[in-house]
Amino acid sequence: MKRFNRPSCRLKSDWLSGIPGFAWQCLLLASCLLLAGCPSKTSQPPPARETLVKVEAEQLPDFADDLDLNSLQTAIKQSLAFYSRVPADRTYKLGDMQVRADLLKATLIEFLRLLEAGELNKQSVAESFDVYRFQPAEKQSGLLLTGYYEPILDGSLSPDDAYRHPLYSMPPDLLTIDLAAFDPEQYAGKSLKGRLDGNRVVPYFTREEIDGQGKLDSCGCAMVWLRDPIDIFFLQVQGSGMIRLGQDRFRRVGYASGNGRPYRSIGKYLIDQGLMNAEEVSLQTIRSYLWDHPERRDEVLWYNPNYVFFRWVEQGPLGSLNVPLTAGRSIATDPQQYPRGGIAWLQSVKPHIDPEGNPSNWEPFSRWVVNQDTGGAIKGAFRADLFCGSGEPAEQVAGRLKHPGSLFVLIKKSP
Repeated sequence: MKRFNRPSCRLKSDWLSGIPGFAWQCLLLASCLLLAGCPSKTSQPPPARETLVKVEAEQLPDFADDLDLNSLQTAIKQSLAFYSRVPADRTYKLGDMQVRADLLKATLIEFLRLLEAGELNKQSVAESFDVYRFQPAEKQSGLLLTGYYEPILDGSLSPDDAYRHPLYSMPPDLLTIDLAAFDPEQYAGKSLKGRLDGNRVVPYFTREEIDGQGKLDSCGCAMVWLRDPIDIFFLQVQGSGMIRLGQDRFRRVGYASGNGRPYRSIGKYLIDQGLMNAEEVSLQTIRSYLWDHPERRDEVLWYNPNYVFFRWVEQGPLGSLNVPLTAGRSIATDPQQYPRGGIAWLQSVKPHIDPEGNPSNWEPFSRWVVNQDTGGAIKGAFRADLFCGSGEPAEQVAGRLKHPGSLFVLIKKSP
C-alpha cells in the first residue's frame, strides 16, 4: 500500500544558520506563526484494491478440462520436484495470506491422488480444497490472460556478417542485493540489481546502454550470436528459447538474470505514439512494424530498459521454479499474489489457428494449470501468462492471446 506523506510546514534548520541576533528571533517567531497556522491536510482514503475471497461450493465451475490429463500429471510432478527442495516452513503469498510450503505440497499430492484415481470432479474439489479467487474492486478490470512461448532461432557460436547480434550470459559485474538481509519484515522477498561505480552501487546498464553504447562489448559474456536484434528482444520477453546451430543441432537457453530495470511495454509505446491502436497490437503486428520501419527500431526497443541475460540449459524451457514448463499447463503469475508451484483452474478464450497460420475464430477453453513461472510484465493479482509451447504454432497462439479470464486457486483443507 502506498504511503501518502503530508507536506511539512517546518522551516529547514539550515535556513537559520548564520542569521544573527534580532533577525534570527524574528525569523523564529515567523516560523512559529507559520506552524500554528498550517492547516492539516485531510488524509486521503487508500486506493480501492482487489480482495481475496473464498468461493462457495455452489459457485464453483464444472472443471471440464479441455486438455489431456497426462500433461497435467507431468506439470504437477514438476511442482512436486520443486517442493522436494523447499523447507517445509517456508511461506508463499496468496493475496494477504501466507501459505506454508508443506501445505502447498500436500495440496498437490491430494490433487494428484484424485486425478490418478479418476475422482477429480466438482464435488471432490469442494470436499478436499478451499478455492480462492481475487475479486476486483470497483472500476478494476478482472484477470487479463496473455501467452508466451519458446522461440526457435538460428544462431552461431562465433560472430560473422550474418550473425552479428550477441546474446549475453550474466555479466561478471552484475550485483544482486538481497534487501531482506537488511530488513526481513519490510523487504521480504525483495532484491535490487546494480553494479559498482567506485564505492557506490548504481543501477545496472539499460537496454540502450548495452545494445546502443556497447557497454558489455568487452565483458566476455557473449554466448551466441543471432541475426536480428528484434529476435533477441522477443527472446528476452519469452525468457527462454532454442537456438539452431546447424541443420540438426539445437541448444536451449534459459533465463539467468536481469538488469533490474523496470519492464516497459513497447506495445503501449506504439499506441501512445499513435503508431498502432490497442485492438491491433500483438507480437506479430509489433514485429512487422519494426521490420517495416527500421529507422524507428532502436527507439522502440530501447523504450524498454529491462534486459535479460541467459544461460545454457539441458532441459527446458525452464520456469522460475527451475523445472521444465508444460505446454498449455504452466502459467506465470506475480509471486507477490500467487503461491509458487500452486494448482489453479483457468478459464478464458484462445484463437483457433487455421492451416495457413491465421486465426480463424476464438473459442472458449478451461483447464487446470500450475503456477510455475514469473515475468517482468506479469504484476498484480489480475495478470497471468499461459505457456503455449515451442516454435511457430505456439507463437501464433501466444502472440495473439490477450483476453479476460478467471483464475481459481486451490489450497488443501485443514483436517
